Amino acid sequence: MRWDHLLGDLLDDLEQQADGLALAQRDAEVAELARAEFAQLELATRLHGSLGRRLMLDIGGLGALDGVLSRVGSGWCLLDTGPREWLLRTGAVRSLRGLAERGLVPQVLPVTARLGMGSALRSLAGARVEVVLHRVDGVVTRGHLERVGADFLELRAGDAAAGYLETVPFDALAAVCTWS
Repeated sequence: MRWDHLLGDLLDDLEQQADGLALAQRDAEVAELARAEFAQLELATRLHGSLGRRLMLDIGGLGALDGVLSRVGSGWCLLDTGPREWLLRTGAVRSLRGLAERGLVPQVLPVTARLGMGSALRSLAGARVEVVLHRVDGVVTRGHLERVGADFLELRAGDAAAGYLETVPFDALAAVCTWS
């Protein structure tokens, strides 16, 4: 056998090994970048990527809700369960099933995505509809939203004329649905 064949075979083998090592190193780098990118995701971005999907949410003080995610804002989401629409505080969500694999990057989110819980509650207060408040401790109160502050709401509970005014911090709130 000639030296150039032996040397050529040896160089071909070394080149294939080098290519394999380069591919393995690239795969490791890609996996590390994917982990680092995922670590930057927030729940809100995953929720925005899941608009229109059927989700199962477990809500503190309320339990399981199964419905279609129809809106997402800053700290809240709207779930359509068919008979009712639920305004849910994302801080009260204990777990979710059915989320899309990817989220939306903040740069492509609509301006309405920045609207907070107060904005959503003010629209209900303005409509003067009867609501049911579910708190994270399981307490349920029915009434009309009177006013909504930066981090609390005031609910006229019971009879609209003779009921009592209850102030509820957003942190104590799990969900709100309209009563009809």
